[in-house]
Amino acid sequence: MQITLTNEDLHSIATGSLLVLQFEVEGRPATASYDAVRAASNGWLDDVESSGEAKGRLFETTVLHRPQGFAAKRLVLAGAGKAEKFNSSVLRRLVGAAIRKAKANGASDVTLALDAAYAGGEFISAAAEGALLGDYEVDTHKSKKDERTEIVSFRIAAANGDPAALQRGIVVGESQNLTRDLVNEPGNLLTPLVLADRARAMAAEAGNLDVEVLDRDRMAQLGMGSLLGVAQGSSNAPCFIVIRYKPASPSSSDHLALIGKAVTFDTGGVSIKPADGMEKMKYDMAGGAAMIGAMRAIAALKPSVAVTAFVPAVENAVGGNAQRPGDIVKSLAGKTIEVLNTDAEGRLILVDAIEYAKRQGATHMVDAATLTGAIVVALGHIHVGAFSNNDAFLGKLLQSSKTQGENMWHMPLDDDYRDYLKSPFADIANIGGRWGGAITAAYFLREWAGETPWIHLDIAGTAWLEESKPFMPKGPSGVCVRTFVDLAMSW
Repeated sequence: MQITLTNEDLHSIATGSLLVLQFEVEGRPATASYDAVRAASNGWLDDVESSGEAKGRLFETTVLHRPQGFAAKRLVLAGAGKAEKFNSSVLRRLVGAAIRKAKANGASDVTLALDAAYAGGEFISAAAEGALLGDYEVDTHKSKKDERTEIVSFRIAAANGDPAALQRGIVVGESQNLTRDLVNEPGNLLTPLVLADRARAMAAEAGNLDVEVLDRDRMAQLGMGSLLGVAQGSSNAPCFIVIRYKPASPSSSDHLALIGKAVTFDTGGVSIKPADGMEKMKYDMAGGAAMIGAMRAIAALKPSVAVTAFVPAVENAVGGNAQRPGDIVKSLAGKTIEVLNTDAEGRLILVDAIEYAKRQGATHMVDAATLTGAIVVALGHIHVGAFSNNDAFLGKLLQSSKTQGENMWHMPLDDDYRDYLKSPFADIANIGGRWGGAITAAYFLREWAGETPWIHLDIAGTAWLEESKPFMPKGPSGVCVRTFVDLAMSW
């Protein structure tokens, strides 16, 4: 899809679908594009308004074919909801929904009219992102694709639209889709070593990233016993992917670490998962995929802070060599762990990654992981659970998530939760029992973060859409990529 800006008058734009924002009647702002439709529609707009056919509800669309006075083939009223709630995040989803509708209706090129009030840089970026995210499909491996029209062109009609904002939106949208591509791959095609190859290919294309991949021998030499314990049951070798970005002119000595869990397939190990739904466990590497996507965008947008992604990649399999409940492993930091449940494996690979990031000079750390079912019970599929040992750092990230329209909720991490993780046989147990499962998992990670400012994001409920949305198909969401990029860019 080609995404461009245009200054053409709305009436003269030759396009398959011309999108004009329609807000709900109460509090509807006066906009030049909507007034232009009213003036040229020969009473059509008055009719659909008075009949209640088009009320401006979010994602609602009303189509006029061959509108008089416009070069467009279709004039589409795109429901934008209540004006007081409209922002760049709403626009992103609205554009995604409009793109998916256009594909289903046979339009190959789409133009969005943005009035001056909604043509700032954040809106331009969001519109480009929304188009790319809405255009994404999950049928890569189908021999016969689902019937739909390919969107060739998406234009944003805005006076004095910012080309830099447009390019930023394209970069971030493409990077989020890279993450979705990785998450969408099945476990037989995306093993840990293949994920490393994909990271190398991304970095080679970017041109200003350094990639290092630690193999099993190197990790054993370092003492990553916690990570290697998870990997020992699989015939697919583990690896540890490190992607480094160094700014040409750093603004400070800060070093941001992005740490992503990448279990390329999770059977649960000896503590095996139920068969129902296990096929989705290919998405257990969504945290690592988000870091790879974020690094692609960071390389292109060039923030002034050093950023390194740390992606421990393993497959958690059942086999004769698999880790057993009751095993005790020693982590890179020297702390011993009693493995009470082999399906609580994500935290075991993350603690070695956190320790390694600290040894590499990280001053601030964010990890993202599809870590617990408990976070889905607590927050559903709406919010990411956010845990931290540093309120100021968490505040920065939550501001980025709000700006980017990614819902995150601050969860507790009181010291009293440490009691749930006591073990009589090792320094700590890898699970804390039934209660507060997402919190005890986060507290387990906190033991390794220590005093370094650190945030844990549990994305188990948000990394995979269980059903299609108007703006996005069922499957991988690419959650957190936009937030991580904004965090780095606003450092």
